[in-house]
Amino acid sequence: MGGPASGAAALTPAQLEKNRSTDWRADLDGKTEKRSWAGRWHDARLRFESICHKMDLAPDLAEDIGSKRWFRGLGTFLGLGLVAYAFWPDFAAVEAATAMPVDAKGRDEFRSQMIMPLALGGDSGRRMAANTLVAPLSSAPERPMIQMAATLGQGDSFGRMLQRAGVGAGDAARVADMVAASVPLDQIGAGTRVDITLGRRFAAGQPRPLDKLDFRARFDLALAVRRGAGGLVLERRPIAVDNTPLRIRGTVGSSLYRSARASGAPLSAIQQYLRTLDSHISLEGDIAPTDQFDFIISYKRSATGEAEVGELQFAGLERDGKPRAQLLRWGGNGQFFEASGMGKRTASMVQPVNGRMTSGYGSRRHPVLGYVRMHAGIDFGARWGTPIFAVTDGTVSFAGRHGGHGNYVRLEHGGGIGTGYAHMSKIAVSSGTRVRTGQVIGYVGSTGLSTGPHLHYELYKNGVTVNPLSVKFSVQSQVDEKQLAAFKARLAQMKSVAPGVALKSIAPKQAATQAPSREIQRLEN
Repeated sequence: MGGPASGAAALTPAQLEKNRSTDWRADLDGKTEKRSWAGRWHDARLRFESICHKMDLAPDLAEDIGSKRWFRGLGTFLGLGLVAYAFWPDFAAVEAATAMPVDAKGRDEFRSQMIMPLALGGDSGRRMAANTLVAPLSSAPERPMIQMAATLGQGDSFGRMLQRAGVGAGDAARVADMVAASVPLDQIGAGTRVDITLGRRFAAGQPRPLDKLDFRARFDLALAVRRGAGGLVLERRPIAVDNTPLRIRGTVGSSLYRSARASGAPLSAIQQYLRTLDSHISLEGDIAPTDQFDFIISYKRSATGEAEVGELQFAGLERDGKPRAQLLRWGGNGQFFEASGMGKRTASMVQPVNGRMTSGYGSRRHPVLGYVRMHAGIDFGARWGTPIFAVTDGTVSFAGRHGGHGNYVRLEHGGGIGTGYAHMSKIAVSSGTRVRTGQVIGYVGSTGLSTGPHLHYELYKNGVTVNPLSVKFSVQSQVDEKQLAAFKARLAQMKSVAPGVALKSIAPKQAATQAPSREIQRLEN
């Protein structure tokens, strides 16, 4: 069982191998038959793979660099790359038939509905775009006049501004000279709007002549330039202005700031009032909700409806009908003086920096040196670079490096009183400079013997440090009787102003016209 069939001779292995190398193949029964083309192709492919395997055409190029085997692999790599490049596809546009045939008339219709004519300011629709029947014009008529508005920029000149707007150099120079004769050009504020009207050109290529120009040169003056028969003429238009100060009164309530805003006071006026009042009394502990605030500011209102807020002139505070503070601006330097004693003002210490007190006056363990020593001032914790202010008027007696104080400023306030400011990151004043209350003299830092950014503030009395929290400042000014009388007269004049009277408009009233009551009457008019 399992042997070859009767009558058939068994083939030896050598004969089988011989048949595989020829075009004959032995089957399982020992019979031979003519081999097919598929079989011969399979054998040829196997022989080719065997030859390629023996040749090692694709070795690892990271091994045996520079050897024959390596160069053979490099040749294989370059050859395959060239073959890939030869079969690289072409991305050229392929022409194809249109989905719908379009003739010349249809193309014109599509072109009229493109985005291009819309971008040029046209409307979509039939025959909007120009076709081949449209002939371009050799010249087109210009507009008879051009109206525009120009704005005077910061640091700009009046003449250059006109020329940028299209005014010719001759007209611009002429207008600048005419305006300068009425108002100095450097007094015309930046941002001033100028309405300009340019006329028809005298010849092609020339700038348009100036026909009309209007602007407001000052709060109380408007200027206009017109072209007449004899050329450009300047016209002055004075504007009626009322200088009645604006007085605002009200009850403090839960918040002095909010109550002042609710009364209609301008924001800048409230800021000036709070700053002035804070330098004389404490806004946190010396003001009650039932107190009455009272302040007066310079105020201008024009007949054209504009208003201009100026500086604070009077700051007052009343309690139970009696004045607690009456501060009047007096003198050329703009200082405020208390009416109860002309030339004298008393106030608690103004905090020299916006921060919280971290260390008081007295003995303590020094955070750097490690032993107990006298702390001759008070410390305020604040961020690096926070502004430092002068607590009152004075003169800088020292500004520079000062041992463990680091960057240090010393102010002398008169009467043997002085203040010191230490550990600054930067000093903003120099020796001999006169400073006023609230002026920035430096910035918080950590120079000298310091463990972090803060301000060390000292107060001296006759050269000896004292607790700054226990001292109040008193500034005394000598005035004669005439100045005192003028001061009192000015104060009385300020307090005679009625609250809110300056808010009334001084614009001329137009004659009232009775509106028609019936529809037929409105149509007839």
